[in-house]
Order: sequence, then C-alpha cells, then structure tokens
Amino acid sequence: MRHTISVLVENKFGVLTRVAGLFSGRGYNIDSLNVAPTQNPKFSRMTIVTRGDDATLEQIVKQLNKLINVIEVRDFHEGEYVDRELALIKVKVNSKSRAEVMQITDIFRAKIVDVQPDSLTIEITGDEDKVEKFIELMDGFGIAELTRTGKVALPRR
Repeated sequence: MRHTISVLVENKFGVLTRVAGLFSGRGYNIDSLNVAPTQNPKFSRMTIVTRGDDATLEQIVKQLNKLINVIEVRDFHEGEYVDRELALIKVKVNSKSRAEVMQITDIFRAKIVDVQPDSLTIEITGDEDKVEKFIELMDGFGIAELTRTGKVALPRR
C-alpha cells in the first residue's frame, strides 16, 4: 500500500541525510522524495511517498517523530490532501508526429516549453495518474529524456 507522508523540518544542514538514513537503515524504500523551504525559510517540508502496511507506516511515523529537527509528521489519507507532480518530457518528433504530440499536449493542458527540429520538451503538472497517462501516450512517439519532481502535497484543512 502506498502512503504519502508530510514532514515539516527545521531547514538545517543534515536533516535530509538523517531522514533518508532512517529509511535505508530500516530497509524501507522511498518511492519519491521532495524537499523545499516553506513560506518561512526556517522550515522545509518533505513529501515522502513510500510503501508498506499500516504497521510499517506506524513505525516510520514514530521513528520520524524521534528525529532531531523534525517539527511535525503527517500521514495523509486519501481525500485529506491535495497533491501535484511536475514532469519534463523530451519527446522525439518529426514533421508527421509533431501535430499529434501538440494536440495531445493541449488535451492534457500541458505546456510545450522548448521546440527543436527533432523534439519537443513538454511540461505537465497534475496528480500522479494524469502524469502517468500522459507519459504512456508520449512513449508511443519516443521519449528521449524524462525527469519528474515526485509528489508534493498539502493538507486540505
């Protein structure tokens, strides 16, 4: 089962290393990790996506709460949060496929951010399912390069 965990931490040197060490030291895998400062530069928010049963998740949350510089840990449940992911995808195109790629990009409300003679670089944001479906469609044209931010999330309340 996939879980999204939000961790508010002090924005200090070594905090990311301690959090990542907690996961690797106990054999937990991180599917995605996103870290950035909040509106207050003294704090950063980590959004961690991991897999495990409820007992594993409970253990992860307890261990995170014990770490120095951790302010708050929240395990988000479905419907309790808003999430987004960003992907940049360089798609191979030719004169025949360019229009079709541009049309699909428009349907998904994505943006073309770079145009080259043999490729288009596309920015797409949305929930994980939307990004996955778009990538699947672009794979048929040939993806030259791809990078994703991983999920970022905030509570609804």
